[in-house]
Amino acid sequence: MKSIYIHPLPVRVWHWLNALGFLALIATGVQIRYLDLFEVLSFRTAVVAHNYIGFALIANYFLWLGFYLFTDKITVYLPEMNAKKFFADSWRQLKFYGYGIFLGEENPHHPTIYHKFNPLQIMMYQIVMLLFMPILFVSGLLLWDVQRFATLVNMLGGVRVVANVHVLMFIVFIGFLLMHLYLITLGHSRFAHIKAMITGFEEVHDKPKS
Repeated sequence: MKSIYIHPLPVRVWHWLNALGFLALIATGVQIRYLDLFEVLSFRTAVVAHNYIGFALIANYFLWLGFYLFTDKITVYLPEMNAKKFFADSWRQLKFYGYGIFLGEENPHHPTIYHKFNPLQIMMYQIVMLLFMPILFVSGLLLWDVQRFATLVNMLGGVRVVANVHVLMFIVFIGFLLMHLYLITLGHSRFAHIKAMITGFEEVHDKPKS
C-alpha cells in the first residue's frame, strides 16, 4: 500500500462545490416541481435560489473544463486508444464490479495522477460531463427566461418538452449520485475515497509485477 497525490487542489475544490450545489439544486428543484407536497420554502424563494445556484454551477463547470483543457491532467479522461485493450480492460473491470469484489479480488485498475479512472469510469464521466451536464444547463437556462429564448424553446418543441428534458436530466443525475455514493465506498476502507478527495492523497495497492 502506498499513498499518491492523485486529486489536485482545484479538482477537490470544484468537486465539493459541485456536490453541495447539486444537492441544493435537487432540494430546490423538488420544491418547485412538487409544491403541493413540499413547502419548506416559498415558490418564489425556491425559484430564485434554484436560478442562482444553477448559474454558480455553470460557472463552476467552466472552471473544471478550463482546468482540464489547459493542463496535462486531461489524460485522466482520455480512453485507451487501442480498442482491443480498452474493451479487454473494460470487461475485466466489469467482472470485478459484478462479482470479483464480492470474492475479495483486487481491483484490476491501479490509479495514477495521470490515469486515475478505470475504463468504465472514463466512459461514464465523458457521458455525464460532456453530454448530460450541458443538456441540464442549457435546458435550465431556457426555462430561466422562456420569453428571451422563445425562438429556441419553440424550435425544440415548446416549454413542455424543454421542462421534461430538464426533469429527465434531474432523474439521470439522481441515479448517477446514488451510484457514485455506492462506488466511493469500494476503496480499501469505507471512507478511503472520501478522505482522498479531502486530502488529495489516495492509498493504493502496489501494482503487481508482471
